[in-house]
Amino acid sequence: MSHQQEPEGPSGGVLIVDFGAQYCQLIARRVRELGVYSRITVPERALFTFQHMRPTAVILSGGPRSVYEHDAPALDPAILRQGVPVLGICYGLQWMSQNTGGEVTPAKEGAEYGRTELRVDDAADLLAGCRQDGIVWMSHGDKVAKLGPGFEVLARSEPCPFAVVADRQRRFFGLQFHPEVAHTEDGAVMLRNFVLGVAKCRTDWNPGNLIDVKVEAVRKLVGDTGEVVMGLSGGVDSSVAAVLIHRAIGKRLHCVFVDNGLLRAGEREGVEELFRDHYRMDLTVVDASDRFLGELQGVSDPEAKRKIVGKVFVDVFREQAKRSVHAKFLGQGTLYPDVIESVAAHGGATSTIKSHHNVGGLPKDLDMTLVEPLRDLFKDEVRALGRELGLPSSLVDRQPFPGPGLAVRCLGEVTTAKLAPLRGADRIVREEVEKNGLHKGLWQYFAVYVPQKSVGVKGDARVYEDVCMLRLVSSQDAMTADWELLPAPVLKRISNRILNEVKGFSRVCLDISSKPPATIEWE
Repeated sequence: MSHQQEPEGPSGGVLIVDFGAQYCQLIARRVRELGVYSRITVPERALFTFQHMRPTAVILSGGPRSVYEHDAPALDPAILRQGVPVLGICYGLQWMSQNTGGEVTPAKEGAEYGRTELRVDDAADLLAGCRQDGIVWMSHGDKVAKLGPGFEVLARSEPCPFAVVADRQRRFFGLQFHPEVAHTEDGAVMLRNFVLGVAKCRTDWNPGNLIDVKVEAVRKLVGDTGEVVMGLSGGVDSSVAAVLIHRAIGKRLHCVFVDNGLLRAGEREGVEELFRDHYRMDLTVVDASDRFLGELQGVSDPEAKRKIVGKVFVDVFREQAKRSVHAKFLGQGTLYPDVIESVAAHGGATSTIKSHHNVGGLPKDLDMTLVEPLRDLFKDEVRALGRELGLPSSLVDRQPFPGPGLAVRCLGEVTTAKLAPLRGADRIVREEVEKNGLHKGLWQYFAVYVPQKSVGVKGDARVYEDVCMLRLVSSQDAMTADWELLPAPVLKRISNRILNEVKGFSRVCLDISSKPPATIEWE
């Protein structure tokens, strides 16, 4: 399969150079939330991408390496001679200092991790509107020991004397902490000051207004006679991509929905009703539930289950794709986080691209050209586009659902005997949360089947059945998550309904673990 190496996007905006930062995608999202286009690239391609994109500003991300190491990520210093404002964050500040006549050394006593108070000395431009002694999030083992000519200190912390620095003549700014994370109280203010105040970027990025651009791009790629085959999962990403492609080429789009037997209650019916009946798409529904469950028989290891589900999906989709003999294009709901080039946290400047997971990691021997209309958008931007396309809120705002489906919410071996009560309990959780309007504050809310027998009493008789675990979390991006507590009357109703309407559970429990250290899914 072939695809572009970088998402296409408008000129201008902010180019973000990723030095391997844990939060690099968060920087890009924060910039886009200001209405400004952003793109991420690796150091080795930064100058090339700059010349192609012609950005209004550059942000250098943090990273796990030390700038003085012989194999540190290699960024051409010419990026500093392009005449645009540059903001260095953590490692980015250290790299900028090293390349402007400054000095970077191991911090020793000066290392800082976690929350720190910022003492503002100069509250102009970058720090305008920031509070004195506000909390910032530090994470650095190296320090800037000496600033280069032209730089001055805007803020400090204990023990970091160069927490915020600037060379105002060249419009170079540096932060030794992370403004993109929620822990930094005025981080959003600082990014706004840099992007809109210092760089004066245009605020013309609105993903909801991209429909005509995306449709025309698909038509140009596919041509007047080309046909596209696409795996439709019913999730937000594949659904929005399918509607866009269908608007561009109509019946030349052939969608395939695979029922793997691991879906939630009503999932298959909902997909058929929306896409076949409402949008009049060419939709093939393949019932492969017996095939999936057969391959999963006797398997209890979580990673093995994930791999089996992915492999069987590829096999089924391959068979269906070959039936569309005239389709030379493969549609996918790939998002920007799936294709961002990122530097490995260890091992030098090794760049990697995340494998596509939208439709199970499709094989290269399909020999098809990819059609990925969403590959320059983040999840929240895809939702905005979906609303403009008229997709129902029940789909656009739906909670994320893992690729392996209920297989990773059914602990141990996956069987029909476990899936039936799990599906019933999950339906009840969704119904009660959504009818009370509580889903708007949650990232995910679902049930987990825990095969741990527990004594109970039903109908004056002793029962010995398994445990249903409730998982209710809030999050912005799934990188971190907090457990949430629903109002007591809602929790009581969920518990009562599960124990009375679903056969197989004698106990309902609530998972009160945050991420980290726990993960959102149980497997």
